[in-house]
Amino acid sequence: MNVQTFDNHRWAGALDEPIEAVLAGQRRSFLNHGAPDLRARLGHLDALDDLIRQNHGRMAEALSADFGNRSRHETMLTEALGTLLVLRHTRKHLPKWVRPRPVPLNRLQQPFAKAYVNYQPLGVVGVMSPWNYPYKLCLVPLAQALAAGNRLMIKPPEQTPNASALIKELLAQAFDQDTVAVITGGPDVAAAFSRRRFDHLMFTGSTATGRQVMKAAADNLVPVTLELGGKSPVIIGEGYDLGKAAGAIAFGKLINAGQTCIAPDYGFVPEHRMDAFAAAFAGQVAAMYPSLAGNPDYSSIVSDQHNARLRALVADARARGAEVIEVNPSGEALESGRKMAPTLILRATDDMAVMREEVFGPVLPLKSCRTIDEAISYINAHERPLALYHFSNDSHEKRRVIDRTLSGGVTVNDTMLHAAVEDLPFGGVGASGIGAYHGEAGFRTFSHARSVLEQGRIAFNKAAWPPFGTRIECITRFLIGR
Repeated sequence: MNVQTFDNHRWAGALDEPIEAVLAGQRRSFLNHGAPDLRARLGHLDALDDLIRQNHGRMAEALSADFGNRSRHETMLTEALGTLLVLRHTRKHLPKWVRPRPVPLNRLQQPFAKAYVNYQPLGVVGVMSPWNYPYKLCLVPLAQALAAGNRLMIKPPEQTPNASALIKELLAQAFDQDTVAVITGGPDVAAAFSRRRFDHLMFTGSTATGRQVMKAAADNLVPVTLELGGKSPVIIGEGYDLGKAAGAIAFGKLINAGQTCIAPDYGFVPEHRMDAFAAAFAGQVAAMYPSLAGNPDYSSIVSDQHNARLRALVADARARGAEVIEVNPSGEALESGRKMAPTLILRATDDMAVMREEVFGPVLPLKSCRTIDEAISYINAHERPLALYHFSNDSHEKRRVIDRTLSGGVTVNDTMLHAAVEDLPFGGVGASGIGAYHGEAGFRTFSHARSVLEQGRIAFNKAAWPPFGTRIECITRFLIGR
């Protein structure tokens, strides 16, 4: 991922004051007025729904201006529609989620007491969203935190200034600043934002910056949800149709030109199928993107810096002996813009930079493997990925990969789709993240599960009060079972 770091000490002082003032105002509002009721929360979700339906065209235009070319249809599909589906799912299930959840009592507390979990808002939640999907990865946690009854402060990405300005404009139309506030600015503002004493802080971005955010939050014991990245592997098993696998992998790798946290980052292919897979992949790319330079469906790399970084990864692999295949169906010149041809790096080795850092672009290194256990061992020897993809018709092999590896999520015989199932928690593990959201998991992430016991008018627990004697001896022996 394009890593933007910040210094959490250099910018202490002046920048903290306006952010702290907004935070103080939201906290006063929360303490004075309490949690919004269910009707108000549903109204917040409806307001977000209206904003997206009325402004999705502007959203696509602003983001395309930031990227140089961001596919309008990708924005509509992954961000506008993707967020609307989350909103509608949350609205449908919220009445059930907010209900207190009864829990069973032990024998000392039965039959007249009752116990339950009451889900309460945390207070003021901070959200730091990334540039690759700036709308969805801002509005989805916003929606789920509002559904849980919180106030929100949002720091959108500086790398997509037009999209961030539009987010600020639209949210100001729908919410007062004591409910939702947007704080814009660069790394200095991000550093000041991450130091604030939120009741919860959610960050989506690179692992390197996530470490800095967690350190800053730790000073105030602020709990965090970190949605990071990492190198998500894809395994192609023996006997699986290479055309099907190549199509699904090309789709997952080339949406947003590979600038997706759960895009396949590298692959394992049986050695004797490597060249056949490369040919199948090239064929699928040509079918999806017959041209690249002027094709509005094929997105640009977000910045010159990120474009140069990706090209340096390819150059390093070539210099270290890899076979590099650039799939450019129309043979167009791409040097003058920020579009990059889909690129395969065959038989990649671990001394190549492309195998040591997250790619976050349309470059797919492939390693050869002889057995499924060889792929599993390699994956387990590295940091745990955000996603894992496996293509196989063998039920035992599928079970082995799922049981023997650990990742944030898994899609079998496709890519990306586990993240589109709203009732599946989405999150990483280890270096790929902490915590999860989506569906009820998101509602709970932004809620405090408060334990409540209500004692009945008749209570037998007095039998356990001192002074102790024969009575308590008999009770404990009976309950212990000896």
